[in-house]
Amino acid sequence: TGMGHLRVTKEGLRLEGESEFLFPLYAKEIHSRVDSSLLLQSTHNVTVNARNSNGEVTGRLNVGPKMVEFHSQQFQINSKDGKPLFTVDENEVVIGTDKLRVTGPEGALFEHSVETPLVKAEAFKQLRLESPTRSLSMDAPRGINIKAQAGNIEALSQMDIKLHSSDGVLFVDAETVRLPKLPEGARGGSGISQGLYEICVCPDGKLYLSVAGVGSTCQEYSRVCQ
Repeated sequence: TGMGHLRVTKEGLRLEGESEFLFPLYAKEIHSRVDSSLLLQSTHNVTVNARNSNGEVTGRLNVGPKMVEFHSQQFQINSKDGKPLFTVDENEVVIGTDKLRVTGPEGALFEHSVETPLVKAEAFKQLRLESPTRSLSMDAPRGINIKAQAGNIEALSQMDIKLHSSDGVLFVDAETVRLPKLPEGARGGSGISQGLYEICVCPDGKLYLSVAGVGSTCQEYSRVCQ
């Protein structure tokens, strides 16, 4: 029936207690006892290899004292119902969960581009998109929707903020539009511009600047509108 901690049963071989193998162990399946977990332990590292019919290693899992390494064409983590949660291959990384939560104090750092249909802050938390040393660019072929249902939206820049529509109209739809830091001119002659300009609108919606005067200097049939 066996010897020492080794027992031969109708289900196969049964090892009781801790066992040490000095040479390779070949088995179709390895199970732990029903009331305990399966422990694989080594003084250096634990390596699990998968080979093809030619004996070539096609997958390797290496658990070392400082790092866990996986070598294969694809790495995938599934949920208990078989749904892919995390998939990695040479071309991309796919996260299949409904929500990706980043809990680090510095947020998420992306060195290159990010493609996503939605960026949303946690409930009662602020969402901040920041590029400390470079520019921040958001591109979409059918528009970008920025919404704050219970707060303000702020766009801060050290230099210029440009709103440009290549083929469309720019709408400013609000109950009140305020420009609090526009320079105010002092009373003077009609020929003194003081470096101030008036924003004029052409009949087709085109905007242009006109040197400010005592009254409006916008012309309905200005040369700029032609």
